[in-house]
Amino acid sequence: MEKRIIYLDNAATTPMWKEAVEAMLPYFSDAFGNPSSQYSLANAGKRAIENARKQIAATIGARPEEIYFTGSGTEADNWAIKMAARAYRDKGRHIITTKIEHHAVLHTCEALEQDGYRVTYLSPDEDGVISPESLERVLTPDTILVSIMAANNEIGTVEPIEKLARMVTKRGILFHTDAVQAYGKLPLSVENGEIAMLSASAHKIGGPKGVGFLYVRRDVRLQSFLHGGAQEKRRRAGTENVPGIVGFAKAAELTFAKMKETEARERELRDYFINRVLSEIPYVRVTGSATKRLSGHASFCFQFIEGETVLIMLDSDGICASSGSACTTGQTEPSHVLTAIGLPEDVAHGAIRFTLGRETTKEELDFTIDRMKEVIGRIRAMSPCYAKFAARDGKE
Repeated sequence: MEKRIIYLDNAATTPMWKEAVEAMLPYFSDAFGNPSSQYSLANAGKRAIENARKQIAATIGARPEEIYFTGSGTEADNWAIKMAARAYRDKGRHIITTKIEHHAVLHTCEALEQDGYRVTYLSPDEDGVISPESLERVLTPDTILVSIMAANNEIGTVEPIEKLARMVTKRGILFHTDAVQAYGKLPLSVENGEIAMLSASAHKIGGPKGVGFLYVRRDVRLQSFLHGGAQEKRRRAGTENVPGIVGFAKAAELTFAKMKETEARERELRDYFINRVLSEIPYVRVTGSATKRLSGHASFCFQFIEGETVLIMLDSDGICASSGSACTTGQTEPSHVLTAIGLPEDVAHGAIRFTLGRETTKEELDFTIDRMKEVIGRIRAMSPCYAKFAARDGKE
């Protein structure tokens, strides 16, 4: 009998829309031509890319020529930060980001520090929110770029991007946002010109893996990232991933058409899930903001357990969740996001993240909570530390 799968790790990746798969298929077979070629077989791919560019641009209020397709959200982050730093180094060498960014941003900034740039890493509050006041305090005449994510992948906190971008842009500084987790879940707009660059990825919204985009405001001097051919207006060489780009555009179309409906449904299920966990499992706290939070995101820290152990046991029941970012799975140190919001290491080690999707049901959440109660209870029963603490606390 096939094992039942309950997928609650949509922040890591999402199941593809069937319509997106179908839209991609012709470009693997009949319309397989290289879109940079001159003959008619190539024209279908060329038209498909430009149509996709228009569709993607419309989702954020951009112009089609401001959208550049990439191989991932990580590539888009790297391109925005490294190439902006290089293009504007005559104005200064100071970059600002936060301690809770995805490693695609953090490691890129660390690499720039090796090249002589100065990077300031802002601390969030205990909910993971970056305040405009904390940003304003560190802006200097030498600041050329600020990169702050729209929503955090590990704790779900939504940042006040509009306020932050407005503050930065009015000073003539570039503002980049990693919107990989927010795109398709929150309304994002670049129409007022305050966001200079924005990164997103297809596989977070039911599109294929291996394709993303970078929005670049038309007045930004952004240098080429990959050198070679003339693709993407000579800024990103390499034969385009036509099926992936087509699939991305179709997934965006479907996701944005249902965004309000999906957000309301996921929020209701998320709140139900969080309330049951908090009321039925002792010594647990929600991480991230209670109100400024992605609709399908529920993250916790359970005391007296290792999150990885719980995940392994849940997996045996077909339940897919995570202890944080999929890009850091296998690391033994606690999450940089959780330590940045002030959690002690022993508490941070008990982190588990559940992220809902368009196919998640209340029945699946009930089954998951019942299994969690059993698994966590079994693990804690073997912990001498928990026994002593529970006895003192009157729980035993």
